[in-house]
Amino acid sequence: MSDLHAVWENVLIDERVRGFPPGHPPLPLSEIGKQGWKPYDGRMALPLISLDRQAFSANVDLMIVYVKSHDAEIAPHAKTPMSTALADALVTAGAWGATVADIRQAAVLLKAGQRRLILANEIGGAAAARRLAALLGRYPDAELHIFVDSVALVEALRSAWRERTDLPPLGLLVELGAGRAGIRSAAAAEAVLEAILAAETSTFRLSGIAAYEGAAATADAAETIVRIEALMAMTADFLSKVRTRTGPDRPLLVTSGGSVFFDLVIAGLSAAVAADPACRLILRSGAIFFHDHGVYERGPAGLDARGGFRMAGETLSAAAGFRPALRVWAEVLSRPEPRLAISGMGMRDVAMDQGLPRPLAIYRDGAYLGDLKGAEVFRLNDQHAFVALAEANDVCVGDVIEFGISHPCTCLDRHAILYGLDPDHSVTAAYLTSFG
Repeated sequence: MSDLHAVWENVLIDERVRGFPPGHPPLPLSEIGKQGWKPYDGRMALPLISLDRQAFSANVDLMIVYVKSHDAEIAPHAKTPMSTALADALVTAGAWGATVADIRQAAVLLKAGQRRLILANEIGGAAAARRLAALLGRYPDAELHIFVDSVALVEALRSAWRERTDLPPLGLLVELGAGRAGIRSAAAAEAVLEAILAAETSTFRLSGIAAYEGAAATADAAETIVRIEALMAMTADFLSKVRTRTGPDRPLLVTSGGSVFFDLVIAGLSAAVAADPACRLILRSGAIFFHDHGVYERGPAGLDARGGFRMAGETLSAAAGFRPALRVWAEVLSRPEPRLAISGMGMRDVAMDQGLPRPLAIYRDGAYLGDLKGAEVFRLNDQHAFVALAEANDVCVGDVIEFGISHPCTCLDRHAILYGLDPDHSVTAAYLTSFG
């Protein structure tokens, strides 16, 4: 455990944090999992968000096995939970390192003890480069690889690194892209490559190629596959050009892969990487470990439709293998109409950018009452969910509804603590998040 984790384990938690029982004396974070609380037992303040620890662990095991079976690595994107404890758990389970989206996230993970990071984004210009240098000056043992898609960023980083002699090596990943950031043509990529090679020093070097295939997705499934396959082909082709310029011995990373189309990354890049003994393929999937009842439920279903979840020569079911691990719990506040329930959860508590939350089950007087079949959230206010009920639903004021969510990345950032549950829904852990 890092010194920071030891400090955080002793951070006092009180009613300022969702879920903590009102009137209860403050508790160190490490003691929350020892209280025997349940989200539906009437003690915890609702709404709150929870992690099914068993489902999360199973998702981790499955994804690590999948990646290793394709001779690849994974640096899970930490932006999903922004929990240093969960980032540590993923590295302990076999992840190569972690991915971050910006300098602040890198600072959080470095302070918590992580030392191998991919900063999967461009950071800005000269001021951002100086901020990054100031951060890394505190961590001489860090290994950081950063996306670059312009000569301007190469120059900004080179200038920041040239001004100091106390910085660890910085690896530059030429980003190829479609739909978001990233270089769009081979000629532009070669210009960035040449700028990096011309500026190289012992602490400022080209370390590989990057892409993000998820940004190439469109509403048309067939077009999406065409666009992603084209991006992967461009990436594989550029690898051969990079190798020609660097020689055969330089270690190189090729990194891509979110949580929906990672099979297309494996299919598009594995052969090129396997043909290069000094090259390593690294996925960056993060939300897959948490899964959900929405966008990441649909993602594995689409993967199965493509026949993409293959291990050891066998096609398996990703939809059956990965399990939703996140839930939001909220009380029924009002039954103003016969088939309408108003729940105490809203846009301040749950994501809605990739679909509304899904009612799963109902609890009453501290006990499971049954699945909430046929119910549907059709609208959210700031702190209210409007739940349309089926005629047979037995729902009363004060009942607790268990909701599934869609899109972990935009749901978890609303919460300071993620409560870890065991199979009987008892709180057995609490994970502090660091969204800022």
